[in-house]
Amino acid sequence: MDELVISHGLFFDGHGTPPRVRHLGIRDGRVTAISESPLPIGPDTRVIDATGRWVMPGFIDLHTHYDAEVELAPSLSESVRHGITSVMVGSCSLSLAVGTPEDLADQFCRVEAIPYGTVRSLLERKKDWETLGEYFTHLDRLPLGPNVGSFVGHSAIRAHVMGLERSLDDAVKPSSGELSRMEALLREGLDEGYAGLSIMTLPWDKIGGNRSIRSRPLPSTFASWSEYRRFTRILRERGRVFQGVPNITTKVNVLLFLWESVGLLRQPLKTTVISMMDTRATRGLHRQIGLLSRFFNRLLKADFRWQALPEIFDLWSDGIDLVVFEEFGAGAAALHLQDAVERKRLLEDSKYRAWFKRQWKSKLLPKVFHRDFNQSRVLKAPDASLVGRSFADIARERGQDVVDTFLDLVARHGPELRWYTVMANDRPRELESIVSHPDVLIGFSDAGAHLRNMAHYNFPLRMLRLVREAERRGEPVMPMERAVHRLTGELAGWLGLDAGTLAPGKRADVVVVDPERLGDGLDVPQESSMEGFDGFVRLVNQNGGAVETVLINGRLAVDGGTATPALGKERGFGRVLRVGRDAPVPRIAAQ
Repeated sequence: MDELVISHGLFFDGHGTPPRVRHLGIRDGRVTAISESPLPIGPDTRVIDATGRWVMPGFIDLHTHYDAEVELAPSLSESVRHGITSVMVGSCSLSLAVGTPEDLADQFCRVEAIPYGTVRSLLERKKDWETLGEYFTHLDRLPLGPNVGSFVGHSAIRAHVMGLERSLDDAVKPSSGELSRMEALLREGLDEGYAGLSIMTLPWDKIGGNRSIRSRPLPSTFASWSEYRRFTRILRERGRVFQGVPNITTKVNVLLFLWESVGLLRQPLKTTVISMMDTRATRGLHRQIGLLSRFFNRLLKADFRWQALPEIFDLWSDGIDLVVFEEFGAGAAALHLQDAVERKRLLEDSKYRAWFKRQWKSKLLPKVFHRDFNQSRVLKAPDASLVGRSFADIARERGQDVVDTFLDLVARHGPELRWYTVMANDRPRELESIVSHPDVLIGFSDAGAHLRNMAHYNFPLRMLRLVREAERRGEPVMPMERAVHRLTGELAGWLGLDAGTLAPGKRADVVVVDPERLGDGLDVPQESSMEGFDGFVRLVNQNGGAVETVLINGRLAVDGGTATPALGKERGFGRVLRVGRDAPVPRIAAQ
């Protein structure tokens, strides 16, 4: 008899097949049956009645920065409780797979807004791996919650081969021997099952730590395109993925990513970059780049995908500690200073203020952030009279230039001034066009990073809600089975992962969703203390009770909407996803 049966649920297989009411049998971590008629129930069979519920494959998050959190809290429960059963790490050229603890912490923590001391100490205490293969072996020994796949991080291997300081010097080019060593590391990673290579070309992601190299861009940004092409040749031969972050401020070098993907007279290169968004700073750009990728994919036989979120892209900030301020020199100069007194002195300096104001208001400097203080709201402050008001409103009351008001408040209150703004995806019809674009991969949550600034952990549920609401008002965006496919099988197929679909013989990664609870509760973030991070408080989503059950490898990870005690404590839930290394699963005949 089956160990577990999910009965009477509306079943989505992850392939895009129209849903039907079905009964799922699960035993030994695998789906044994998908039946139109009820399955036999034994005395030890657990039955989950899914009447009125949606039963589907566990969701996939293709872009996270869980590299550090998985070491301290391997349950990754903030994703699992939203139905995510597989995550990808090693994004944006960053990875903890190779390098010294200090080098890795310096590369990782400022960029991703993660507590430096916690990450460095955990690496110094726990790091028992030196190679890409040993890193996967290490992950396999952890009591993983979700399945974990990874990219090879270009910044990590570049710093590992050249030394971090040499890798950050624009006057130093890697020798032929160093390039060959980096190529060998990439091949080693692909042999071990890494999904591909991630690179970074955005210069406003900076090195942290306390060394003289602080505030230099990441190692990957110092590479030439001839260096990148040495790696893309290998990826193209192996059919693996090239993940990149273009210079989204200037936006021009995205053409190089598109060209690299072209498949005329050669194998197309799977290429994905962030991000297709309807930004307030550049309205309409998402439609232009959508036409551009259509041209490359259809006429030049590229295999190019934008990453996109199916929700409003909003930001929270404690003072000036927000990554978008790295976009221009004056903002980066403030973030360079870690000492609160020194930063306050800088923010009050008249010459600095003139520089900041000039760059903030410049019509010539390209930008991603809207830099409009009308579009903001103070959430918390020692001065209660500020709460609920925009910086522009406060400036009008004071008779000040709004930039001076902002800098005054940040200098006075520092991180105790918490404020909110919306950066992109605030127009529903434009967002619907983004999520239905054929060249989009749904994802880019950045889960595990920007812990105080973003809260996109429940993006799959917001995708389902968006599609359901459009259908209800008689203006469908796509069939629901297509939405499920975009969150599961489409991602797995493109990345090469053994995940994302349900069929007899497949691993039982399953989520049960109550569609009636896909409501406003998905938009309610709250602050929550992070396990293992010395009391650090991050911003997390709620799901309004929409996710009732999550199975990973056939084991109950979430039951009744709550993570089970064994999740993250016992092995047997998630595993390392190795592209090209996972043995095919024999199919069992459906009933």
